[in-house]
Amino acid sequence: MTFAPRLKRLRRSLADSAGTIVFGMEDGTVSIFGLIFGVAATTSNAGTVLIAGASGAVAAAVSMMAGVFLDMETTRDETKAKRAALQSALSADAASVRAALPGQLTVAGLNQRQSAALTGAVMRDRDAFEGLLLALHGSPAAPPSPWEQALWMLIADFAAAAVPILPFVFLPVAQARWVSAAVTVALLIALGIGRGRIAGRALARTVLETVCVGIAAALAGVAISVLIERAFTG
Repeated sequence: MTFAPRLKRLRRSLADSAGTIVFGMEDGTVSIFGLIFGVAATTSNAGTVLIAGASGAVAAAVSMMAGVFLDMETTRDETKAKRAALQSALSADAASVRAALPGQLTVAGLNQRQSAALTGAVMRDRDAFEGLLLALHGSPAAPPSPWEQALWMLIADFAAAAVPILPFVFLPVAQARWVSAAVTVALLIALGIGRGRIAGRALARTVLETVCVGIAAALAGVAISVLIERAFTG
């Protein structure tokens, strides 16, 4: 495969995985933001902060990757099972399955004329007919690759998790706290914009929600760290 087809496939995979990528980045940012600030609130040792952040980022990214893979694999297997059941029903009584299609289209929101036109269009193409029935039952004809989705999740989650950690690599803890907070909030704003555009929601509300979730995670991390430190140190 030459470079151009590879690049085209990568772009298509990126577009198909946009929701997964944004979700992974939001999860990585919020979870590690809370962890980092919880640890940094009770120590001035940059090494301790980095160990906690790096181990948390890796564990979270791998966990999310595994979760996405299992979810996508289940979706793929469910689609295969529905396709097999549909093919079995067509083999046993194709006429009844075809006769029920206009009613299913009407339930889905089409009027009688539209249902009749669409039914007539797919009746002569078995693949199109099966694909339409699968879509009506909530199953994509070609579900996303579990491995592609899982890898995008791993990359997005880990890359976003690195954002609140990196300031502690280059700066003293006291300064790194402020820089980390600033760059993480900026990333949360960008993620809120991405979420809003993907979901077609109001940008201001979505950005506010995303930033508030991140700040809440940081405050929760600080609170639990301070409570534990006081409980053990008196």
